[in-house]
Amino acid sequence: MKRKILIADDEQNIVISLEFLMKREGYEVAIASDGEEAVQRMRADPPDLVLLDVMMPKKSGFDVCQEVRADPALAGVRILMLTAKGRDTEVAKGLALGADAYMTKPFSTKELVEKVRGLLEA
Repeated sequence: MKRKILIADDEQNIVISLEFLMKREGYEVAIASDGEEAVQRMRADPPDLVLLDVMMPKKSGFDVCQEVRADPALAGVRILMLTAKGRDTEVAKGLALGADAYMTKPFSTKELVEKVRGLLEA
């Protein structure tokens, strides 16, 4: 069975490259362009993993992460936060809110693929 990944990011160029990369690795991909849409999509059809941008319209990645972790129906969803903000305080906040991992943009595609694989096999 194909693993399902939700890409939640408002930057179209990043979404296109992440979608291409994840499909090439054999994953089924869904897209959300803001935080509210990300939560709606997760509730309607929970993914195995969400690539979650921190800075998005309507709801931040931090808010989405907190909401997902508070919902028992979404307990199995892995969260990999992606952000241009790489300061230790942001990383600590993301992990404290329940993110499984954190990557700072720009990141290497190889590193991202390895991290995704690791989270899905955990």
